Amino acid sequence: MMNLMHWRLLVAIAECGTITRAAEQVGMTQSGASQALAQMEGMLGVQLFIRESRQALPTAVGLQVLEQAQVMLGALAQVHRQVDAARGMLQGSLRLAGFPMVLAKFLPPLLQRFKQMYPGIEVVQLEVSDDEVEALLDAQLVDLGVVLNPTPGRRSWLLGRDSWVAVLPQEHLWQAPTIDLETLLAQPFILATGGCSVNARSLAAEAGMQLADVRIEVREWNSAFSLVRERLGVTLVPQSTLPEQRQGLRVLPLTAVIEREFALVPARGGEVNGLVQAFLATLSELSYRT
Repeated sequence: MMNLMHWRLLVAIAECGTITRAAEQVGMTQSGASQALAQMEGMLGVQLFIRESRQALPTAVGLQVLEQAQVMLGALAQVHRQVDAARGMLQGSLRLAGFPMVLAKFLPPLLQRFKQMYPGIEVVQLEVSDDEVEALLDAQLVDLGVVLNPTPGRRSWLLGRDSWVAVLPQEHLWQAPTIDLETLLAQPFILATGGCSVNARSLAAEAGMQLADVRIEVREWNSAFSLVRERLGVTLVPQSTLPEQRQGLRVLPLTAVIEREFALVPARGGEVNGLVQAFLATLSELSYRT
C-alpha cells in the first residue's frame, strides 16, 4: 500500500533529479528509496522514472502522476497550515549549543522530528567546545546546550550515551578480548581530546592514574586513528567517534566499562519557555518510541 512517504519521495526525485539526493531530502536510505519507487511502479503497473547516467527522469505517465502528487501534497500542507493557525502554532527561534560530534550523530533524528512537528520554530545550532557550551548557558546566550556528564541534581534531559573504547594498531601484541585502563594508559599513547575537557587524561586522573608516555596530542579523533594506524601509539576514544573503515585498527572494550552521557540542559537561571518545552517534549516522544 502506498503511503504519504511514497508520494513525498516521488516529488523529491523529480525535484532533485537523483534518487540519492531525494532519499536524503525525505529522510530515507538510498536503497530504501529505490525499493519504495520500485514498489510504487509495481502497484501502479507503469514506469514512473527512467534511470540513466545517475539521473532519474520522469516518463510521460510519470509527469501526470507527479502533477496529481503535488496537488495532493499541497492540499495536505494547506490542512496543516490551517490547523497550526487554529491552535496557535509556536513561532520563533531556538538557540542550541553543542560540540560537533553530538550535533552530527545524536541530534539529527530529533531535529528532523521537531521540524515536522513545529515548522514555525527555527533551530539555530552553534558548534562549540563543551567548556564553551557551559559559558553560553551561564550567559543565557543559548536556550539549550548539550552537556557532557551533567552533575547530579542539575536539570537535564538525557540525549544519549556511549562507552569509551581502546584503539590499538592491528598488529599490537595484546591478545585479550578486553583491556584494562591501567594497562592501556601505560602504552605509548596518542591523546585525542575532540575539543572536550573529558578525555583520556581526565579519565586517568579520575581513576587515580596518569598517562605515562604521551607521544602526540591531537584535537581531532580522525587524526588519532591515522596515528594509531602508523603504529605510533594507542588511544582511548568514545565509541561513537569510531570510523566506519577500521583497517589497521583493533578496537577493544575496556575491562571495566566507562560511559559518558549527553544531556540537554536549559540556560542557567532562565525560564523554560514554550519553545524549549516543545523541543524537550519531542525528545521525550522519540525516547518513548525507541
